[in-house]
Amino acid sequence: MAGCGTGASGAGWDHDRDRGEGEAQVPHTQIAAAEIRLPASPSLHDDLAFYQGELGFRLEQIFPAEDPAVAVLSGHGVRLRLERGAPEAPGTLRLTCRDPAAYADGLVAPNGTRIEIDQANPPLEIPQTAHAFAVRQLRDGEPWIIGRAGMAYRDLIPDRLGGSIIASHIRIPDGGPVPDMVHYHTVGFQLIYCYRGWVDLVYEDQGPPFRLGAGDCVIQPPEIRHRVLFASDNIEVIEIGVPAEHITTIDHEMELPTPVVNRDRDFSGQRFCHHRLAEAAWTPWRLPGFDHRETGIADATSGVAGVQVARVSLPTPVTWRHDTDIHFSFVLEGALTLSADGHADHRLTAGDAFTIPPGLSMTYADLDPQLELLEVSLPGRFATVLA
Repeated sequence: MAGCGTGASGAGWDHDRDRGEGEAQVPHTQIAAAEIRLPASPSLHDDLAFYQGELGFRLEQIFPAEDPAVAVLSGHGVRLRLERGAPEAPGTLRLTCRDPAAYADGLVAPNGTRIEIDQANPPLEIPQTAHAFAVRQLRDGEPWIIGRAGMAYRDLIPDRLGGSIIASHIRIPDGGPVPDMVHYHTVGFQLIYCYRGWVDLVYEDQGPPFRLGAGDCVIQPPEIRHRVLFASDNIEVIEIGVPAEHITTIDHEMELPTPVVNRDRDFSGQRFCHHRLAEAAWTPWRLPGFDHRETGIADATSGVAGVQVARVSLPTPVTWRHDTDIHFSFVLEGALTLSADGHADHRLTAGDAFTIPPGLSMTYADLDPQLELLEVSLPGRFATVLA
């Protein structure tokens, strides 16, 4: 669900909503073509030999015939206008290639345009985790950042553990239709947990649109196409993305819902998972004094990540440590005191978040009977050692 056209900021639904009042409407139906103008060489023929022969562009127009000063070429999704005497700088033409070695990076066209070569489908790279004990408290008054479409964001892991993960608390005060587009994310893991309110969603091969309500969550497997349709007033979600920086791609061809329903489809080793609070079973957790509801996400991701919600059943302190790489928790309801070796104690309440590095001994104490925690771990299966 994280938004169309967003980068790693994890922006959940940063899709332009309604146009601002008085904003001019572009008569785009009258546009016949778009061209990028570049200065031409004194000898336009040298440019044509390079762009056609070296890069595979196709000549569309050239004039005047007796001494050509303008040539229009098209190819690879772009239309270039080479114009003698054009005031623009030569610029850079970036080519994404299936085999970058087929072209030499740093080529320069006769008109001075630099040719930059990059990989068309770069592999997903997840930075090594920079482990840290970190606490983010809502009452500290850190500003909510207004992103696109008027949505407000809180960064729950300010240093993002070296770029390995991003966690965002997102809220939209005014609900309604969301002018989203079908899109997908190149990610290793992505979670959407509905904290308050509800949102209507639709996913590739997962059937008709459905409503994600408070306490429900979904994972968005790598490159599953999806779309946000409608949001309630005052909706709040917790969004987790791995790595922190990832690419969002718009799919202009696919229409959702798809005619095929394949709920067990494999997306790069992961399956779509929709956990519903109304259908959840509460069972004893790995920490004494807690019950939990298992979301099934560890199984759906083949162990890449685990997501659980835990609540107090017996408010007694518990001291423990873990051996997973990333351990993130968000306080959904109630309160607790978090103590960790070598760190000051923190009294945490709803809206607060924390990360605990592996091997660090910590204690959950002064447990409010209403305490509920959202816990996310990567990988999903790990060992817990009680004190």
